[in-house]
Amino acid sequence: MIMIRGKKHWLWRAIAANGDVLDILVQTRRNAKAAKRFFNGLVAKFGEPRVVITDKLRSYVKPIKILAPEADHRAHKGLNNAIEVSHRPTRKREKIMGRCKSHLQAQRFLSAHDQINLVFRPRRYQLTANSYRHARSDAFNLWDDYTAEMTA
Repeated sequence: MIMIRGKKHWLWRAIAANGDVLDILVQTRRNAKAAKRFFNGLVAKFGEPRVVITDKLRSYVKPIKILAPEADHRAHKGLNNAIEVSHRPTRKREKIMGRCKSHLQAQRFLSAHDQINLVFRPRRYQLTANSYRHARSDAFNLWDDYTAEMTA
């Protein structure tokens, strides 16, 4: 949950098994209709999942059964930790930025930032020190190339 102008907004985030962020949606509601809207976009984009892990909100049950009837739905506090941990950088950025001013600004910023974050923050625990340095230098070289194209 994030606060925008004193109003609660729910941050819906889908992550892959390897920890990559697939999609983000900022909504004012946290009900079955909102869950269906978010999950419908994910199924359309990435296909039907084998396993869906959520928190214990009952609103997820019906949309998941309708849109992915073959999926194994697991609702457990401990299994949801990967998503909860992926919210931490968002909260940190939000605090540094001085909070989001609108629902659309939050949606645009978070959608773009998580994709960029995947490039610039390789998973350190999966790489040797040498591989990590190469991954970071490749990311910055890529960024330099993109910015050069934009200014040319």
